[in-house]
Amino acid sequence: MPHQTVKAIQIAQAGDADTLQLVELTLGEPGPGELRIRHHACGLNYIDVYQRSGVYALPMPLTLGMEGAGIVEAVGEGVTHLRAGDRAAYASQPPGAYSEARLMPAKCVVKLPEAISFETGAAMMLKGLTAQYLLKKTLPQGGLQPGDFVLFHAAAGGVGLIACQWARALGLQLIGTAGSDEKCALAAEYGAAHTINYRREDFVARVKTITGGRGVKAVYDSVGKDTFERSLDCLAPFGLMASYGNASGKVPPFDLGVLGAKGSLHLTRPTVFSHIATRESTQAMAEELFEVVLSGAVKIPLERRYALADAAQAHRDLEARETTGCSVLIP
Repeated sequence: MPHQTVKAIQIAQAGDADTLQLVELTLGEPGPGELRIRHHACGLNYIDVYQRSGVYALPMPLTLGMEGAGIVEAVGEGVTHLRAGDRAAYASQPPGAYSEARLMPAKCVVKLPEAISFETGAAMMLKGLTAQYLLKKTLPQGGLQPGDFVLFHAAAGGVGLIACQWARALGLQLIGTAGSDEKCALAAEYGAAHTINYRREDFVARVKTITGGRGVKAVYDSVGKDTFERSLDCLAPFGLMASYGNASGKVPPFDLGVLGAKGSLHLTRPTVFSHIATRESTQAMAEELFEVVLSGAVKIPLERRYALADAAQAHRDLEARETTGCSVLIP
């Protein structure tokens, strides 16, 4: 097939949402271990904002976007788990999903079940795989059992609303924080056992009240700087603090001795990309995600759709905390 031209959203340097430009790129054939996918929908995630603004420095020019869903157009040498014509979805490095089509490594791309739409597939992969590795793999000593309390910050966000439902399906008592009464009501509707409006309430005091003074076994925190230290105060002895994002800024340098003083706590900084580093682990995680979605236990909260050309507006809405659930770009 001859080279084809596709539209994509690119930045030439880090900056605000105005740096996002619609450009034309030329695509050729996939090389060994690669495939070419034509997107029907592309996911939007807060990591895209980090990459655009320079919090995560990447080579320029940069096509943004970490997840998408569409039809495989061609596969390169050595790719056996997918073929041209397959419905597929992914969350993957390197970025490049904000495009009509792209070449990419095939190892993080999985077949999308017929019963899951492209828009849902694009909206669920990064957030759903994140919820999967947090609740199923990033566990405190002894694991989590039905009835156990966990604290989940930003519970009305894309990852949060999936986690609320999945935690309920696992029998966990998820305490969700959010920044408004409306967002708290949404988290409760999606399965949070308790909610805390952190703008009006002291979340540490409320967690202690809810848990009878014991604290939670695990805290899942994507907020970062603003919540980190006080999240530690919510943990029971030997509890786990999983700091998996920094929407409010990076956690500053930290004295490990504090973990001892607060009850021999565990601290980890996981990323989804460590977990999807191999085709086997990506496939296993995706299968768990598809299973829980197809069962109806987890519904993907697809709230907003934007045209690909309107990516800058989508970023402004994300940064203004105006979105709940998931949003997608439609090429």
